[in-house]
Amino acid sequence: MNEVLLTLAEQSGFTQTGGIDEVDRLCAGIAGAWPDAVRTFEYGHSAEGRPLRALLVSRSGVLSAQALRVRRIPVLMIQAGIHPGESDGKDAGFIALRELLSGTAAVGALERVALLFVPAFNTDGHERVGRWNRPNQNGPEVTGWRTTAQNINLNRDYMKADTPEMQAMLGLIDTWDPLICADLHVTDGADFEPDISIQVEPINQGDPQLHPSGVALRDALIGKLALQGSLPLPFYPDLVETDNPESGFVLTVYSPRFSTGYFPQRNRFTVLVETHSWKPYARRVQVMRNTVVGLAELAAEHGADWLAKTQAADATACRLAACELILDYKSGWREPAAAGKASVAEGSAEAQFIDFRGYAYTRKRSDISGGQATVYDPNTPQIWRVRYRNRIESTLVVRAPNFGYFIPRAYAQVMGPCLQRHGIVVAPYPTNLGHAALEQFRAAQVSFSKQPFEGRMRADIAGEWQPLDRKIAAPALFVPIAQALSRLLVALLEPQAPDSFAAWGFFNACFEQKEQLEPYVAEQIAREMSATNPALREAFERKLRDDAAFRADPAARLEFFCRHHASWDEQLNCYPIYRA
Repeated sequence: MNEVLLTLAEQSGFTQTGGIDEVDRLCAGIAGAWPDAVRTFEYGHSAEGRPLRALLVSRSGVLSAQALRVRRIPVLMIQAGIHPGESDGKDAGFIALRELLSGTAAVGALERVALLFVPAFNTDGHERVGRWNRPNQNGPEVTGWRTTAQNINLNRDYMKADTPEMQAMLGLIDTWDPLICADLHVTDGADFEPDISIQVEPINQGDPQLHPSGVALRDALIGKLALQGSLPLPFYPDLVETDNPESGFVLTVYSPRFSTGYFPQRNRFTVLVETHSWKPYARRVQVMRNTVVGLAELAAEHGADWLAKTQAADATACRLAACELILDYKSGWREPAAAGKASVAEGSAEAQFIDFRGYAYTRKRSDISGGQATVYDPNTPQIWRVRYRNRIESTLVVRAPNFGYFIPRAYAQVMGPCLQRHGIVVAPYPTNLGHAALEQFRAAQVSFSKQPFEGRMRADIAGEWQPLDRKIAAPALFVPIAQALSRLLVALLEPQAPDSFAAWGFFNACFEQKEQLEPYVAEQIAREMSATNPALREAFERKLRDDAAFRADPAARLEFFCRHHASWDEQLNCYPIYRA
């Protein structure tokens, strides 16, 4: 084997992993060794100016995005290094590509599929190296850092796209339109026998017509890994209570801030791949290599069929006007009925118990922390009989608009590019908008996060859409619901959605009161209104009787009258994007 094409992981006996200089060297080396089948290119730059590099590999005879679309060649995207300390995907990806190109793995697959490999998505974090950057991980000795140079976790940035890295990634996704995106990670958590977990969407979310294919993809990949000696899990092993195996596992449906939740909104498949942190690095890289090769085989075998199904889902998405869409979920379950009591209600589900291959462990009170501490014995395999809470319930259902959304001029210059980064179609609307067919969301309650999350003060918004009572001046931006990315645009523009622009704090100023009456003026106005408006006075007295908190709050009592005065800001708590 040409040493130029070997990773540092291989050269060091899997004690080390390389830096960005190795990424550049291997990309150039692979492209030089197979120039007819490989294209390497930069798709953007990091916050610190480092190039973001990708490899496009195919023996289909075409290496451009447009030609692949015309030829209907499915694109499998392998995204590694979103969390640089989790370097398994980078090293395994280079090894897998080398074997695919040399014909020692998945012979013939590259003739029917294109593989888009991003070896080090977070390049700045990749270069912030240290021995203890991944303290819960068994090798390599030195790794990169989880977040970007701006201290942002890229796997929370898919929707808001605050970082230059994510903005570049969205451009890459929009250009190449991958059928499947595999996001490669290393899990923390409990110590147990399984060495990898595979969670696929759309299965629990997204277009229902894609769910059977998602299940087929997951099960086929798990079957391939099992035949190669792995113990794969079909879900990410989230413990209900951190560090307590007795609490069992819960199936998480990821919101679209994560890659696992983002791609279903685009009507595409995503595979969350997590090797297990306590397995030796050599073993983890081998299992991850098997995963990449297995995905290439499956994309080659079923890609044409899955591509046709995603295109049908795109067509369905263009017809979602006035349809109900699920925007948020929770994992729910019902406890088994107690002896002698009524049985579980029809239509509900009891928690499922599974036999899970873990290790023996003890839990006892720690004299250090004062809490319960878990100690595992990896030399003693043990079957855990635990609950797996995998029943999914929708918690937010929204009816899509009949026509689309309008963004007024004051917000168009900011929000237009934000939507276009995702590939969402927007169009200028040059004339004034009458209010008869428009709705505005008025928040009844807004609570802000007490501390920043991923650099933003998030907003939790409760309220409803109401008829708009005024005209909107031209020009505005129109966002039609009749487009392939309608699920994504609704998730971005419905203010109550968990990863909407509003939830991420893009419109926090709209929920701040900017003009207020002095208390002594408010007192005078309230008395005058009480004296001259019997109906208002009666409503005030009724609220005093029925609401103890209101009765005890002088400011709220004054505000009751201020809200009915001409000085009150009618646009307070109004979301500034309108539905048609």
